[in-house]
Formats: sequence, structure tokens, C-alpha cells
Amino acid sequence: MAKPEAKPEVTVGFLDGLTPEQPRRRAAEPRLAPATPEAGYTAADIEVLEGLEPVRRRPGMYIGGTDEKALHHLFAEVIDNAMDEAVAGHATFIAVDALADGSVVVTDNGRGVPIDPHPKFPGKSALEVIMTTLHSGGKFDSKVYETSGGLHGVGVSVVNALSERLEVEVARNQKLYRQAFSRGHPLGPLEEVGPVHNRRGTKVRFLPDDQIFGAGARLKPARLFAMARSKAYLFSGVEIRWSCAAEIASEDAPERATLHFPGGLKDYLSANVSGRELAAEIFAGSHKKAGGHGSVEWAIAWTDDNDDGFTRSYCNTIPTPEGGTHEQGLRVALLRGLKDYAERVSNKRAAIMTGDDVMSGAAAMLSAFIREPEFQGQTKERLATAEASRIVEQAVKDAFDHWLAASPQQANKLLEVVVLRAEDRLRRRAEKDVARKTATRKLRLPGKLADCSQAGSKGSELFIVEGDSAGGSAKQARDRATQAVLPLRGKILNVASASGDKLAQNQQLADLMLALGCGTRARYSEADLRYDRVIVMTDADVDGAHIASLLMTFFFRELPELIRNGHLFLAVPPLYRITVGAETVYARDDAHKDELLAKKFKGKKADIGRFKGLGEMMPAQLRDTTMAPAKRTLLRVGVLEAEAEGTRDAVDRLMGVKPEARFRFIQENAAFAGDLIDV
Repeated sequence: MAKPEAKPEVTVGFLDGLTPEQPRRRAAEPRLAPATPEAGYTAADIEVLEGLEPVRRRPGMYIGGTDEKALHHLFAEVIDNAMDEAVAGHATFIAVDALADGSVVVTDNGRGVPIDPHPKFPGKSALEVIMTTLHSGGKFDSKVYETSGGLHGVGVSVVNALSERLEVEVARNQKLYRQAFSRGHPLGPLEEVGPVHNRRGTKVRFLPDDQIFGAGARLKPARLFAMARSKAYLFSGVEIRWSCAAEIASEDAPERATLHFPGGLKDYLSANVSGRELAAEIFAGSHKKAGGHGSVEWAIAWTDDNDDGFTRSYCNTIPTPEGGTHEQGLRVALLRGLKDYAERVSNKRAAIMTGDDVMSGAAAMLSAFIREPEFQGQTKERLATAEASRIVEQAVKDAFDHWLAASPQQANKLLEVVVLRAEDRLRRRAEKDVARKTATRKLRLPGKLADCSQAGSKGSELFIVEGDSAGGSAKQARDRATQAVLPLRGKILNVASASGDKLAQNQQLADLMLALGCGTRARYSEADLRYDRVIVMTDADVDGAHIASLLMTFFFRELPELIRNGHLFLAVPPLYRITVGAETVYARDDAHKDELLAKKFKGKKADIGRFKGLGEMMPAQLRDTTMAPAKRTLLRVGVLEAEAEGTRDAVDRLMGVKPEARFRFIQENAAFAGDLIDV
């Protein structure tokens, strides 16, 4: 009998996960030649970055970038360390000095950074280790600080790495110590300066490095002052002493100020909602625990305007602009408290309420102190600690129940306002489903869009504004029937220099395209455009002009037909308010102001106010000067067909990926720019 033909043996590796047939097929495939040294990739190509060099090589990994926001994050890191000393009960004041050379000094009267030798780093003081080593400090457990903000971010060592010069003085045990650094490296050892009396604590002076942030990048005193003031509101036990050099002081950054608010968040909120109609008195309170862990403070005001609310939250005095679990706890507590009250008074209409209805139109401040908080993202703008939701909910819910029960008249008014908002939400949803749906799907709109009520696009307008503050004023000033408002956050992506992936992933532009509904480029559909006019409405200053330029670049590159068909406009908001007696007029720029003063009010004493932005204008002022069709001025954006190619070249040159083209343009037009500078 013939033997069956022997089959070749096949061995299947444990990690291969292959069937016996697969290796036979693989065996027939050509094998790659083994790599050789000539391939150009050897051990010598592997870099090992030591100390703080990774921070300087990739600052975006540690502070989110090198823009203005990242630059001011350096100040946040330094003042947060001082705040930790205050919150822990070791410091009573913090001094912040903005100097004319661009540096900032932060001083506290806390315990002072330890200066004794570090046991793991022979020959180095603890101060030098903290300043030159990533992930070093006294906040990794709860022995030194019950709660702290120092672990929210990247630490003072990163500030040191990104500073041209940083100096630290420590007053401890009646002796003064000093050490200086440059770009993360010590300029010498820690030196004992000498005895010092009636002083203790830490003093840090730093100057951001223009090699990292660019020539001319400066910390803005007004922004520093606002950040320092917010810290004083967040912890009523601290006094912040502000000082600013006379050369750089302004109305928003005075030369001297003492920031101390015994009322905490309620003081802050009262100032913010002053003059506005409230549906109920401010609901404020705190739930404090020994040591600080699990402590919560809040202040909430419900306004009569459905669109003009905000929530600003903090964890261990650190801003969390993206919200997080502590905000979730607040929303749940308020919704459950109001629904429980509605059940007690037999208000069955309250069943339709959601957390959005309760928070719509609410101006809310929330501050929580949590042990070892967890954040999302490197710049830590969203709290992720699950326990925070439970802590905030329990603290606020009990207080809210008592607040509602103590004043039934006020509670009933608040309940009625929230129920009406819920009913209005459901009614608007139904109207949109009927009027704006297509044959195959219902239209989704961005959450921040305040849409107009009319169904057709004819005569309707979309105002694109910068930020929630300007958006709030515009929403109150608009004609709700025909005018919609879409707030954008900051400066949008420059589409002329961004990749297609970045454009696709950008939420700001996605919201804008969703609101327009017409598609882009080859997919543009005039019939699907939801608004007759698209109006870019930005502040009447340089930043506003930059944002308008970015938006026009977006429309020129992605929706040229929208421009060609005459739908894109620029609003012309005023920069100045001029009052003489009972008469008030508005000027769009300096030249217009001078013209009005010379021709209309010659020889008369005029009160001149300068608007810092659209958000500062009262809704009535914004409506009468910029939004009301009968009174406003609009500039239509267009491209002449004969100049289309030149326009395209200009956009590519000034907004594209080649910085040398922009530099050449600046050189060629330097004399013209000099004429515009008011010296």
C-alpha cells in the first residue's frame, strides 16, 4: 500500500495567531533582507534629553504651546504655589509686582521653600532640585498640603526652563538665601545672603524667554491683574498686594491695589451681575471641612435673560474653563433640588426640566478643594476626579433645599422661570424640526448658536462674534426674529497655513460650517445657505482686525461662492463714545473721533470713553451702533473678478505657510505702518 504523501511540518508561534494554512502562504512570500548599518538608523540616532531640556525642545507638551495663553500660564504656576501656602494656612498675603522690563515678581509670607540638602541629590539643595527637576515638590501626598493647586499643571521647574532669567529668594529661619537661574540652569550655587528679621517666605522673579515665546512677547499687566484678582476672590483669607510699574500701568492694571474679598465668590458675582434683572436673589454658600479636603464654595444668580449665563469653576483655586466633574455635581444638585421642591408644591410641569434649563441664564461661580485632583489634558482645564461630583452635589443640594424652603415666594418665581425656559426649549425644538428639516434628516445646530426664529433665509442674518462675553451682549441686542448669533472662542484656525486634518478637526470651524449649512468648496450649495447675510462682528481694535482677517481667509479659501454672491459683511462697531451734555455720539476710530471733536463739538468739553470690546458695550448701545439695520454701517466683502488672481496671491503671501513672505511685506510697508503708530 502506498504511503500518503508527507506534509511539511508547520510551527505556529504563540504571538502569530495564525492558522496552519497561513504560514504556508507566508512561506512563499519574499523575505525582507536583514537591516544593515548602512540603513542609517543606529543607536547614535537615539537622543536622551536630560534635566529640563525636554521642556525647551517641546514647550507645547508642558504648557500647551507658545502663544499668549501659554505665556501667562507661567505666572499661573508661580502664583499657584503661593496660593497653596495661603490655603494651607501658612501665608496671609501674596505680593505681585509687574515690572517695566517684562518680568514679574511673586512674593508670599509662607514657610519658604526648603533650602537644606536633598537626601537623593548630594550637593544640591532642595530649592535647586525643585527648580531644575521635573516632577519634584512637596505635593505628591497629603502630608505637606491637604489640598493644593501645584499638581494641577507642570510645576515651577517648567517656568524656570522657559525663563531667560529666574531668581528665587527664601527667607527661612531668620536667614535670607538666594539663587539665580537662566533657561533652567543654575548660574551658581545657593548662597546665604545674611540674617533677615521680620520676613519669611518665598520670592520668585522671572522673565519669560523670547527664544521660546518670540521677540516682543510680553506678559500683559491687565491679564496678570485679572488673574491675581480671581485668586483673591477664590480664597477670602488671603490678601493680594498688586503693584505695577507706572510705564505699563493702565485702567485695567493700576499701579497699586489691595485685593481682599471677605465675601469670596458672592462678592465677585455681585459685581458681575450688578444692574441686571435677577429672577431670584443670589444663592451663595460654602461647605468647609477641616484641612480643606472636600470643601466647596458657590454663588449663583439667575438672570431674566435666557441667553446670557456663564459658569466659572475652579479646583484648588485652579481655573477649569472646560468644566468637569465638579460642575456636573453642581448641575445635578440644582436640578434635583428644584424638582424636589416642584414635587412638594405639586408643580407637574417641572418634570420636563433638564440641567441645561436650570443653568440657562444662570451666572454661576464654583470653587472646590479636593485632595489629589485628576485633570484631563496637559494644561489641566477639565477636572476628572469622580469624587468631586459627589462632594459638590451633597454640599450644594442640602443648602439649596434650605434656601428654597426659606423663601417660598422666591422659590416659586425661580421655578416658574426655569419651567418657562424648558417649555420654550421644547417649542423651539419642535419649530426647528418642522421648518428646517430635510427629507432625510433633521438639522443639528451648534450648541452656542442663538438662532433666529424665522424659517426662511431671506432677510436673516448671522453675526459671528468673538467670545461668550460679546456673544452675551449681541444676543440681548439682536432682533430674535431675523438675527442669529454664533460666539467663537478666540482666534480661529488660519486655514491658509493649516493642514486638511487640522481643518477637519477644528471644532470652531465645524460649528460655523454647521450653522451655515451650505457646505464648502465644491460641495457649496447656495440653496442650503441658512442666512442671507453673514456678518463678522469683532472688536474695533488690532486683535479684532486679526480675527476678522482669519475669518475672511476662511471664507475666501473654503466658501468663495458665498463671497461672490454678496453674503459676507463686516460690522463696524464704534471704538469711542463721545458725550457732550445730553448728546452722545460714537466714533469708529481715532480719525473719526478727531473729526467729530473738531467739527461737532469744537471748543466744548467732551467726555470720551473707549470701548475695550463688544462685551463691554451695553446691549442697547451695541444694537443702536452696530446691529440695528436702520442705524448701522456694514462693509460688504467682495473680490473683483479682474483682481481675483492677485487677491489669491496676497492671501497666500500674507496668511500662508511661508513666514519669509510676510517678513518681506512688513519690510516693504514699514514706513506706512509707522505713520499709523500714535507716538
